[in-house]
Amino acid sequence: MNDKATLDRIVEAADRLFYQRGYEHTSFSDIADAVQISRGNFYYHFKSKDEILDAVIEVRLANTRKMLDQWEIEGKQPADRIRSFIRILIANRADIKRYGCPVGTLCSELAKLNHPSQGEANRLFTLFRTWLRRQFELLGRKSDADALAMHLLARSQGVATLASAFHDEKFIKQEVKQMDDWLDGHAANQRVRR
Repeated sequence: MNDKATLDRIVEAADRLFYQRGYEHTSFSDIADAVQISRGNFYYHFKSKDEILDAVIEVRLANTRKMLDQWEIEGKQPADRIRSFIRILIANRADIKRYGCPVGTLCSELAKLNHPSQGEANRLFTLFRTWLRRQFELLGRKSDADALAMHLLARSQGVATLASAFHDEKFIKQEVKQMDDWLDGHAANQRVRR
């Protein structure tokens, strides 16, 4: 296996383990065991767990950008694209019930640790915030686009947290339906204003 493939496997395993166990509770050995490589080979690619964390954050940022770009292509209207964000809770409900939101759990953990990479991890939320704000602006809500984006981010994080705490899929579906209805109300209000 070449160096790039090994590096990718390390980052993929670390990403999964950081999400499932938490950054602090995942060791070099855990990651090396998941990838089935020697510690020497592991250290060839990464000298510290912080280096792995930085690589995981970069991969998450790249994957989030790709997902947002895909939503842009698939969604004909801004409301359709915003709905893709809302429905990610349904698409990922099994993992969310078990582990929470991957972005929220990482950012919270790094904040508790006062970790230097906390700001980089927060860029994931900033990507969603900026993208959602733009969608609300395109929906005609320029004056309150950022407030609407933050409201939706906060609500989705709350849903993920409570769904994980209570392992309640019905709750996720109910909340997604309410967010869909909320979005329909904002889209309808904009159509009436025009």
